Amino acid sequence: MKIKALLLLLLLSLTSCYEFERNCTDFKTGTYKSEITINNDTYTSTFTRDNVFQVENYKGKIDSSKVRWINDCEVVFTTINPKSRIDKKDVHLKILTTTKDSYTFEYSYVGEVTKQKGTAVRVE
Repeated sequence: MKIKALLLLLLLSLTSCYEFERNCTDFKTGTYKSEITINNDTYTSTFTRDNVFQVENYKGKIDSSKVRWINDCEVVFTTINPKSRIDKKDVHLKILTTTKDSYTFEYSYVGEVTKQKGTAVRVE
């Protein structure tokens, strides 16, 4: 029994120190395809981001935002020409993990607790 407890403790100590790889600076600019699932519905869009702006195409609608990086892995988007009250809210996005050509992220409106998750894959 003591051996099992010791092995479990060792396993927990090793996994608690593991950090996901995040090379966030690789994804500050580029063209991406994004997928977000909300209530079993998948929403897909494409966007291009440079150091100042992000232009997103969702179902033929173009939406442009100003980009402000908080740190290498967190960014805030401000809609340039908001058309509704919800568009006036800034969006906070945090990159959680990265691979060679994609990243997993979570986002929410600034100040809100509820977060959504998604993935973005580099197109160009």
